[in-house]
Amino acid sequence: MSTPRVYVIHENPEWFPPLAAAFEAEGVPVQEILLTEGQIDLGAEPEPGVYWSRMSASSHTRGHEHSKEYTRAVLGWLERAGRQVVGGSHVLELEVSKVAQHGLLQQAGFDVPRTTAVFGTTTLKQAARTFTNGQDVPFITKHNQGGKGLGVRRFDSLAEFDAYVDSPEFEAPVDGITLLQEFLTAREPFITRVEFVGGEFVYAVRVDTSAGSFELCPADACEVPQVIAGAVCDVPGADQPSAFSVRTEITAEHPLVQRLRTFLADQRVTIAGVEFMETTDGRTVVYDINTNTNYNPAVEESAPASGPRSIARYLGGLLETQYAAQLTA
Repeated sequence: MSTPRVYVIHENPEWFPPLAAAFEAEGVPVQEILLTEGQIDLGAEPEPGVYWSRMSASSHTRGHEHSKEYTRAVLGWLERAGRQVVGGSHVLELEVSKVAQHGLLQQAGFDVPRTTAVFGTTTLKQAARTFTNGQDVPFITKHNQGGKGLGVRRFDSLAEFDAYVDSPEFEAPVDGITLLQEFLTAREPFITRVEFVGGEFVYAVRVDTSAGSFELCPADACEVPQVIAGAVCDVPGADQPSAFSVRTEITAEHPLVQRLRTFLADQRVTIAGVEFMETTDGRTVVYDINTNTNYNPAVEESAPASGPRSIARYLGGLLETQYAAQLTA
C-alpha cells in the first residue's frame, strides 16, 4: 500500500488549485480522486488515508450527471472498509437535497422559509395557487438538487408563473423536484454565509446583493435572476467590485453561530458553509447548507483565518492521528 495521505473526492478540477496550494503550504500529502469516470475493485482494500468527499449538488451542470452516483458507490466502499471519511454518505445525501436540509433545520428549531416541494410538473401551477392562496404575491422557485442558484427565480403573479412553466425557458430540476418558497425581504441588501471547518467557526462572509434587480429572497447565489417580460436580468459584470467581504461582527461567540455549530455536530457535518438572511420583519432565516464550500479570494485576503488552510490542517490532523507511525517512518 502507498503512503497514507488525504484523498479529495470531487468532480470539478477548476475548484482544486486553491485547495492543493493549501495542502502544500501545510505539508499535508494529498491526492485527487476525480469522479467523472474510473473504476474501483470491490474486492480490494482502499489505500490507507483520510478521504474527504466534496461532491457537489450541481455536478450535473458540468456534464457530470452520474458523478453523484459514482460518489455514493465509492463512499459506501470506503465506509464498509472502515476508512475515515469526512463528508460521508449521510453528508452527500444532505448536500443533494434541500428538502432534507429544510427538514433538519426546521426540526432543530431554526427559522426557515415556508416551502412546498412539488414532484414533477403536472401539478406545479396548481401547487403555486395553493401556496399563495390564489393571490398574486411574490414567491420564488428553486431546485431541490441545487447549487449555483439553480432554478432560483422570483415571480410576482400566478399568470407570470404559468407562462414560465409552459415556456421553453422552464428549467426542469435534475431530480424532478421544484421548491416553491416564500419571498423574503432582506433588512439590508446582503446575506451571510458562516464557514465551519472541523466543526469550528472560521469566519462569516457578507454577500452584497445590492446589484440585484430586487432585494434578496432565500437563495443559493448572491444574484437571483428576476423574470421581466420573459427575459432574465443580467448578472453584474466582472469589472464590478467583489460582492464578498468578511462580516467581522459575526464571531464564534455569536448565538446563531453557536446554534449552527451544535446543529452541524449533531448531523456529523464537519466542513460546511451555512447561509442565513436577516429580514425587514425581524426574522433570521437559515436557508442553505453547503457541504462542499468554496472560498472567495477577496475574503481570503482579509479574513482572520484561511478556509482552505483550515481544511488542510484539520484533515492533516486526522491523518496524523491515524497514521503517525507510517508518516514518520
